[in-house]
Amino acid sequence: MMNSMIVANLVYRPIRSMISIVAIALEVTLILLIVWLSLGMLKDSRDRQAGIGADVIVLPPGSSNLMGVTGAPAPIKVADIIAKLPHVVRVSPVVMQISTAGNVEVIYGIDLDSFQALGAPFRYLQGGPFQGPNDAIVDDFFAHSKHVKAGDTIEILNNKFRVAGVVEHGKGARKFVPLKTLQELSGAQGKASAFYAKLDSPANADQVVEEIRQVPGMGSYVIRSMREYLSMMTASNVPALSIFINIVIGISLIIGFIAIFQAMYTAVMERTREIGILKSMGASKFYIVNAILREAVILAIGGIIVGVTVSLAARAGIAQRAPTLPVELDWSWVGRAALIAVVGSLAGALYPAFKAAQKDPIEALAYE
Repeated sequence: MMNSMIVANLVYRPIRSMISIVAIALEVTLILLIVWLSLGMLKDSRDRQAGIGADVIVLPPGSSNLMGVTGAPAPIKVADIIAKLPHVVRVSPVVMQISTAGNVEVIYGIDLDSFQALGAPFRYLQGGPFQGPNDAIVDDFFAHSKHVKAGDTIEILNNKFRVAGVVEHGKGARKFVPLKTLQELSGAQGKASAFYAKLDSPANADQVVEEIRQVPGMGSYVIRSMREYLSMMTASNVPALSIFINIVIGISLIIGFIAIFQAMYTAVMERTREIGILKSMGASKFYIVNAILREAVILAIGGIIVGVTVSLAARAGIAQRAPTLPVELDWSWVGRAALIAVVGSLAGALYPAFKAAQKDPIEALAYE
């Protein structure tokens, strides 16, 4: 009987019910899309670092443990120092430069031969290697999203580059230019942002890390085995990302709270006489509170279903229109977003529910 009454109340006021459902759906969609996008970008970065094929990474002093994008502050001769150590087969210096033209991205300046020697060579889908200092190599995701093919001209760091080749994605960056070219463009001649080392066996990675740290002048460098480096690339190890996600969740919770509070408070005011009739028929305070909270939960469930559906549709759309923006589908966050929506809805309905329960049945019956 109670459920029938609740459904009837929601159907009787369809506009208000729909507004509440849409607000909760917005809350759920906001959480899911932003979290999925953040996790997707982090996973994509981790996968592309793993795809380079190195066993040890050396970053300049002061670099973030997770992102070595600090310009090019380390002398390139560091590569020669690392190359002389036992078990080191090849060292490749890389210049990393952030570009904010359009999307924020990292451009790699590479020595093509040493970079490819770290792991599997580039798999060319179109074109081939650099032919000159103003050539660039791009991955297939970038080429697809920008409708670029080998031989086209693109702009990188306000300079024109010919696309020499399009390669399969997963090798660090989406755009590559010759090492010396990026050194000149960034004013970092003779320097590098990171050094990737290939060993005779990955099992020797920890030993080589300690040997590099023992080299005079290398103690302040950030030196990691790639296994350790990749294991640190999680949301919990990126403080700014964790804070960002918590802020998004907080804002979403407030949206759900306000939407349900407004809907339930207005409904209680409009149904004063109905509440009086229920109480005169023997309905307890618990019964009234329970009815209001159930109504809030039904609205929350409707919003969750709509929100998850919209999020999945938006994810599919992003994958189709912007493949360089990976959206990681994490079902555990669907459960978390649903829980957050329900908690916010219940919190927003509590005061209206208790206000309804406190109404005097005689005054309520006399209410016009």
